This record gives sequence, structure tokens and C-alpha cells, in this order.
Amino acid sequence: MTAARLPDLLPLHPITGRFAPSPTGALHTGSLVAAVGSYLMAKHAGGRWLLRLDDLDAPRQVPGMADDIMRTLESFGLLWDGEVACQSRNMAAYEHAFDELRQAGMIYPCGCSRKEIAGSASAPHPEDDCIPYSGTCRCGMKPGATVRSWRVRVPDEAICFSDLRKGLQCQVLSRVPGDFAVRRGDGEFAYQLAVVVDDSLAGVNQVVRGDDLLGSTPRQIYLQHLLGLPQPEYCHLPLVTGPGGTKLSKRDYLVSQQAGTLRDRAETLLVEVLRFLGQNPPPELAGYSCRSILQWGTAHFTPQTIPAQGGMLVV
Repeated sequence: MTAARLPDLLPLHPITGRFAPSPTGALHTGSLVAAVGSYLMAKHAGGRWLLRLDDLDAPRQVPGMADDIMRTLESFGLLWDGEVACQSRNMAAYEHAFDELRQAGMIYPCGCSRKEIAGSASAPHPEDDCIPYSGTCRCGMKPGATVRSWRVRVPDEAICFSDLRKGLQCQVLSRVPGDFAVRRGDGEFAYQLAVVVDDSLAGVNQVVRGDDLLGSTPRQIYLQHLLGLPQPEYCHLPLVTGPGGTKLSKRDYLVSQQAGTLRDRAETLLVEVLRFLGQNPPPELAGYSCRSILQWGTAHFTPQTIPAQGGMLVV
């Protein structure tokens, strides 16, 4: 993706932000940065902050993890507005959106396996670890092929948006990722379709999340356009990494309440998250409660000082 620097300004209209973890594992420090960043961005603007559990991938869910995530957020003083939403309750809405796309002729069945797609791609794309789809089934599947996914037809022109931190971002979907999946062959809906429906249903108009999802945003904006849904504002935060810049896994640097990894260090960790986000908290802030720390962060939040690059979060 290409970027041109724009001023980091908070929007002026009422904000509804959200945090949407998946109950497939405990929260780690990277998850906490996304939660705190989205909370501060919404609350500093006088808005609401919602919690949604992205439980679409049922086989990968860990029993009890949804409750653990909620208890962990509460331990940090991150209290959400309203009821907790769950993707599993929105299946009828996903089906309706899927039918709209099908009736408009914007999706088609695809019989290609991941191995076949990888074999037909000229090269892997490093930006979002996505193998470009060449459009093999755009004009019809091979006779006798099994439907492995449903894909949406993408345009040749660039999809652009202004990120609140990174400025102007543009991506030509026909190059990467190509026609992308909105539903699997077994009927399960893809993340890209589900999340745009979820955000619209909840009235979310500001999405603050990690840089690892930057490559998904043009796809979601394109689906919003096709479905006539409002486009939220986006802000992608720097990522917490392991030693040597390695990506965190679900097992790294856990902040799980259930695992007992919080102990008495929640306040210290919360201050370090503020520092990671470039908010320059005073050292004595670690001696206050999590709620007081978040109140300070909300009052003093400055999006312009969020760093361009991520790194390790010292705890």
C-alpha cells in the first residue's frame, strides 16, 4: 500500500468505537494496546466504546476464553458501553448481505484450493501475507468441481481511504488480493464480510486496530460500498513485537486473568501501554488505579504522538 502523510486529527462528530477480540486465545500485550488505543480514541472524543466477541470461527474457540477476555478488560478498567455483542448472533444479517451480493451478480462460486491458488500466483505478496487470486473461476468453475468458496468481483481502480494516523492509503484490489472470499464452501462466512455487517449493525463509525489489519481495510470499504453501508473512520496502531521484531502469537506475553499473569502489575502495564502509544505518562501514574490511569489517558490523549513504528513493550 502507498501512503502520504496527513495531519492526525480526531473527527468532530459523535464517535462509536469498538474492540473486537476473538475468543480463540487469551489477550496478549498486543491485544491490550489495541483495546487501550481504541478506548482512548473514542472516549477522548466523548464517544462510546463497544465490545464485540468475534466468535465466527467456532472450532478454534477455547472454552471459557470469552469470559476470561471480559474479566481481563475489567481488570484494566476498560469498561465497555452497552451489552457485549457476538458475531454468532448475526448469522441472519450475514446471510442477507450475502444474498444481496449474489442477486447483484457481484459474487461467484470458486472451486480452487489454496494449493491451486498458490500455484497460479506469480509471487506471494509480502504486505499482508496474502496470495493473489488470479480469477480462475470468474467465468465458471471446471465441470465437476466442488465449491470451496464464494468470491466477490473486485474493480481495477484503487480503493483509497484516509487513516487517522497513517494518512492516505490506497490499494488496487485486482492486484492484491484479487477477487477475495466472502464465504467458505462449508457455509461459514468470511471475516471480511462479517465485520462490515457487524460494525454497521452496531453503529460503529470509528475502527481503531493494529497495523496487521491495514491490508484488510480496502476490502472492507469495498464491501461497504457494494452493500450501501456507511464507512467508518480508520486508525491503525503500531504493533507490539517480540524480540527481533517477530510477530506475537496467542501464547506470547499473555495478560490473561485466568492464567494469573496479571497479579499486581496491571497498573504498571497500563502505563507502559500509554508510553508505547506515545502518550508520555508521568512516572507516578503507575501508583494510581487503572481507572485513574485511563482517566488521565483520556484527558491527555494526543493521536499526533502515536509513533510510526511498533516494537517491544517492556513490562
